Amino acid sequence: MLSGCAKRTPNVEAELYMQQAIEGLRVQTAAHSSTWHLGDEDNWSADQDSGLIEFSFADGTIAEADMQIIGTYNTEDGSFLWGWDHPSVEEPLRAHAKLARQFGEQHNLPNFTDRLVACTEDEAWEFTAVAARLGNANGAYRGPAGNTLVYMTFGEVKLHKP
Repeated sequence: MLSGCAKRTPNVEAELYMQQAIEGLRVQTAAHSSTWHLGDEDNWSADQDSGLIEFSFADGTIAEADMQIIGTYNTEDGSFLWGWDHPSVEEPLRAHAKLARQFGEQHNLPNFTDRLVACTEDEAWEFTAVAARLGNANGAYRGPAGNTLVYMTFGEVKLHKP
């Protein structure tokens, strides 16, 4: 069943946590952008078998990190399918999404506990920011895969040139 992302009134504690998560992810993203140029990559790939996300750059630099898949956003119908119950997400890569689901259960937030929700891309980023904060992630990334956007969190970034 598709749940709507109509604005609900979460409790103050949950709302504050979500706002802090969004701001924290904004700061992390700015730091990654200025230090190793996240957002300027030529290509990205995610390997579910190894659990790694990789970014490649024009100068040959490779940035690599452990990853978790938070969910996928279908750009055609505006729906977000949570990674905690996604048929295409391997079980070991669901941990941060499961933390977000627990957060939703604790605060009675259906957008975090319903498997499939109708929402905007900005709201999908909000879900990812909460998952990143709950999982103590080092950052998050949204990568295109056809008409789908894959929302992921990542850990410590390692840089190298082959």
